[in-house]
Amino acid sequence: MHDHDEAPVGGAPFSGRGMPSAGASWAGRLATSAEGIYGLIIVAGMIVVSRNLTASSGDALISVVTTLLVFFAAHVYSSAVSWMARGSERRSLGEALAHGVGESSGMIVVGAVPVVILLLGVIGVLRDADAVWLALGADVMLLGLLGWFIAASRSHSLWVRLGSMLVTAAFGGVLIALKALVHH
Repeated sequence: MHDHDEAPVGGAPFSGRGMPSAGASWAGRLATSAEGIYGLIIVAGMIVVSRNLTASSGDALISVVTTLLVFFAAHVYSSAVSWMARGSERRSLGEALAHGVGESSGMIVVGAVPVVILLLGVIGVLRDADAVWLALGADVMLLGLLGWFIAASRSHSLWVRLGSMLVTAAFGGVLIALKALVHH
């Protein structure tokens, strides 16, 4: 391993550019996924918007899942098309789509946690309002964790990691504050 290939917290090896190397685990790639952050911000935004306009966690769930799937498909497509255009060798559509799914999977995987919490509201394990607020809280927590792991892939500084965690979590926090303002 070269000096710039040090393993961050969690042990997954990274290249000097801060991206997971070929030996990094799938979970390690998700933990440093810009798409994961984007997916969580979409989920939080849709929870806030749908809950303001509807009366149930079921309606919020449908809105969140539909929007997340549309954004995922758009990300897969745009990643596939740009990957095909960048390469000097001929690439098949299947290869390009597989690349796009790999690039975008963090959006769905990480976004699934708040979706499952909303589902608990739909099936009656949680009250609707509790499911919505818990999903938003989990969203912010996951945003913070992703911010931490992304910074850990680039720096060993505690302050850099904490700063990244706080900034990333703040995106979800702003949406929660908006929800609180609209409802009170």
